[in-house]
Amino acid sequence: TESGSNMILVRGPEILSKWIGESEKAIREIFRKAKTSAPCVIIFDEMDSLARMKSGEEAGIGQTILSQLLTEMEESGSARVVVIGITNRPDLLDHSLLRPGRLEPVLFVQQPDEKGRLEIIKILTEKMPLSDDVNLEEISVSTQNYTGADLVALCREAGVHAMQNNSPKIGSSDFSSALKKIKPSITKEVDQWYTAIRETISNVVPKPIDKTFYG
Repeated sequence: TESGSNMILVRGPEILSKWIGESEKAIREIFRKAKTSAPCVIIFDEMDSLARMKSGEEAGIGQTILSQLLTEMEESGSARVVVIGITNRPDLLDHSLLRPGRLEPVLFVQQPDEKGRLEIIKILTEKMPLSDDVNLEEISVSTQNYTGADLVALCREAGVHAMQNNSPKIGSSDFSSALKKIKPSITKEVDQWYTAIRETISNVVPKPIDKTFYG
């Protein structure tokens, strides 16, 4: 990476096991590898699968996995290991992860703005045979609330449409067709939901003036 650190990417569901103790063992092994290759950044994708709030029968198993994860995180600080957790369901995360010294700061990544969408589209279409009538700026304006994944799907659909028409190049009509088929995944309701969750998470994270926080 640009920081000169090694990186380990982990998909949360992939290390979950139905066998007792195997998930905890996998977590220990990940941190062992990180420490031996320090400085190292561990990125947990779908963090909510490993550290979600549970109740009832599933709470016991989930708690042991969470406890192992928290233990490794606290012990890895002095070993030049940084942990990053990614989730699209922050409402499911166990609040103990948000204690100082663990997963902080909490960053909410919003959908790209018009300028950001234009940059993404330029990268996605860099190696695509585009016709002269394709205006990337217009596409970026027309894709409000589109996520990066939505834009990937849009460009792919435009390419498929051109192939179906036996066109050697992808034209504006292909993108127009793709825009009718690929809709933004961030609706007004979804945006409002994430805003509400953001406020909830902000209230959970202890402030510097707080004397006590129970995780």
